[in-house]
Amino acid sequence: MRRFDYQRMARYFRAAERDRSRARLTELEDNKFLMEFRQGLRAGEIDPHCLRIRPLFEHFVADGYQVVASWHPSNQGSSSYVMLSEAGVNTGAFANITGQVVYSAVMQEFDNPNLLASRVAKTIPTEFDGERIPNVTNLGDVAESIGEGKPYPEAGVGEAWIETPSTTKRGFIVPLTKEAVFFDRTHLLVGKAAAVAEAMAVNKEKRVLDAVLGIDTSYRRNGGVSQATYGDSHTEGDFDNLVASNALVDWTDIENAELAFDAITDPDTSEPVNVVPRHLIVPTALKHTARRILSATEVREVTNSNTTTLSDNPLDSYEILTNQYVKNRTGSATTWFIGDFQRAFAYMENWPAQASQSPSNSHDEFHRDVVMQWKITERGAPAVIEPRFTVKCTA
Repeated sequence: MRRFDYQRMARYFRAAERDRSRARLTELEDNKFLMEFRQGLRAGEIDPHCLRIRPLFEHFVADGYQVVASWHPSNQGSSSYVMLSEAGVNTGAFANITGQVVYSAVMQEFDNPNLLASRVAKTIPTEFDGERIPNVTNLGDVAESIGEGKPYPEAGVGEAWIETPSTTKRGFIVPLTKEAVFFDRTHLLVGKAAAVAEAMAVNKEKRVLDAVLGIDTSYRRNGGVSQATYGDSHTEGDFDNLVASNALVDWTDIENAELAFDAITDPDTSEPVNVVPRHLIVPTALKHTARRILSATEVREVTNSNTTTLSDNPLDSYEILTNQYVKNRTGSATTWFIGDFQRAFAYMENWPAQASQSPSNSHDEFHRDVVMQWKITERGAPAVIEPRFTVKCTA
């Protein structure tokens, strides 16, 4: 466990504050100490669990020692008891540092490499609560031969659009109580922030996978009704991206799924869709099967005459995406998916996961002994943009 010299940290912070003042930086610009502190958290050089809340408060809050001492049970209700908001105690430096700790705990959970949401759905920032995404239709093969001296024809294009679902806001409040400071319960602050962020990240994971795996029926094109992402037929441009009786056993099953793309055409031009499948999404039960198929150095084919033919593995490179939530959402240990998922799905994001600190609040301090608190929130919704770039396979 790393030991911190809190007194030295405080001196460095105040020196950096003086330098910031001389450089006439704005209040929104961090001093050198805070920048290095943030970088240390991001790089994993500083473990937030090793930081102690009480000494941070005592060294970074003016008269911090006296303030904490006034919270001793023997001083409750006495004239020596200090309420931060009423006494005008400046907790800005302490708030900046603990705020970075909270933010670090939040982002560690949302950046969990075991979660698939950010890898299967492209994040699209939006200022709307659900929107109509326009898409100029493809021209197809309409290029004409132009005779010498003849005018060029004008290209007429139609309009198509996708309607995305309404976005939803989710979040929690994480308070830091006087007890957490007094009893130096750093793990409570970090643990609460991490637990809240984990719950929100898991919720986002399930919502995104429900769209990607076809659990939700949310695909809407050109004002049509919502329809299933995967199926043998679709309205507003028919296509079949569901391959039944295609259990993942060997390379031929992946070939069968690839061939399904050959039959999927652009709804406006009837030209084949231009897609290169890049990912396989499989449940945990198929993870090692997929790895074995893709990593094989050769394949063997036995003909009816008992002749064995050896050849190189014919498959292109695929990225295997899997976690426990794939089976959890589909309820199947044999269903798998293939495609270019970030072209097919999006997460329409009003704002990303963020932790914001509340201003000093005498009401919460008086009624709940809350020193400070943070709001952890995010808002967005998964959307099906172009399901023709994905295929679902069942056993």
